[in-house]
Amino acid sequence: MQNKTAQHTPTSAASAPRRVPGRSRLAVVGVAALAALADWAILAPLAGLTLEARQGGTQHIGAIAVVVSTVFVAFAGWGLLSILERRTPRACNIWTVVATIVCVTSLGSPLTNGIGIGAKLGLASLHLVVGTIVILGLRRTALTAAERC
Repeated sequence: MQNKTAQHTPTSAASAPRRVPGRSRLAVVGVAALAALADWAILAPLAGLTLEARQGGTQHIGAIAVVVSTVFVAFAGWGLLSILERRTPRACNIWTVVATIVCVTSLGSPLTNGIGIGAKLGLASLHLVVGTIVILGLRRTALTAAERC
């Protein structure tokens, strides 16, 4: 006769969430920074655009400013997603809406403060590249409510 006892095995590594949120999210930060730097390199040194904006005076947008601001924005997005994951089961959807609104709203700055049409479009492309990578990348790392329990 067949033994009908439940064959319950303890939770194994195979049934745990496949993502490692910290590492995956750190990769998103790195990819966003590298993509922003690549975009800047194409726009400024290669295409010869002068990326300048009016922000209390004329500010030249260099490689260091691009990388630092990208890393800051990506970590801010990571922080917001982490907070939402602890507070609501719909964290991923709420975060995506908020992040998209922030990205679209941020386009106002380069489009109004950029000096010249080339700078305006170049700075807007930097915003869109970073926004797209951060939004899609961090969204991919979001854990569902079931995975967080």
